Amino acid sequence: MALSPEEKDQVDGAPRGPEPPPRNVLTGVTRREPDALREFFEHYLDTVHSLAFRLVGESLAEDVTQDVFFKVHRAAHRLDPERDPRYWLNAITYNTCREIWRSGAHKLEARTVSIQDKPEVGARLRESGRDPEMEYEVSSREASVQAAIESLPEPLRAAIVLHDYQGLGHEAVAEMTGISHVAARKRYSRALAELAKKLRG
Repeated sequence: MALSPEEKDQVDGAPRGPEPPPRNVLTGVTRREPDALREFFEHYLDTVHSLAFRLVGESLAEDVTQDVFFKVHRAAHRLDPERDPRYWLNAITYNTCREIWRSGAHKLEARTVSIQDKPEVGARLRESGRDPEMEYEVSSREASVQAAIESLPEPLRAAIVLHDYQGLGHEAVAEMTGISHVAARKRYSRALAELAKKLRG
């Protein structure tokens, strides 16, 4: 039986991301009011893009994000203003990424971005007064982790991204991915083991 968002909160905790916008905005979304839709999209843009980036990589994240919000617009009448829309958005984003995986159209490339490739990043670091060398080390480490995640098979990648980056518990991940709670836990453990191997390598 599907869990309600309230039950998921009790079992898993709330998903990561911004708190929902005011109820009147969500109600406006269900009516496809332009101002409400615009506020909703801006509110969740970074959240959707971040999840897409983790699942399909940088080159496809923007396309996925646009597709997700197109689907949100099309299915706006299904949004329940009384419930946290983050579960709904996570599910739409995950399923959009699955469509890409199944199509075979994606070609993920693991690559490290240097500050030299992004001069505006270096400029922001200098303006902030932070140590550029330390920031670069952190950035490189994050890029290495992302590359390792992208190299995992799709089910293992989703297990880590949905649980560790989106903050969803195994029960919510199981429901979203269509497997049992036990299978979700086992898949997550396997994903961590595979990721550790790749990072050691």
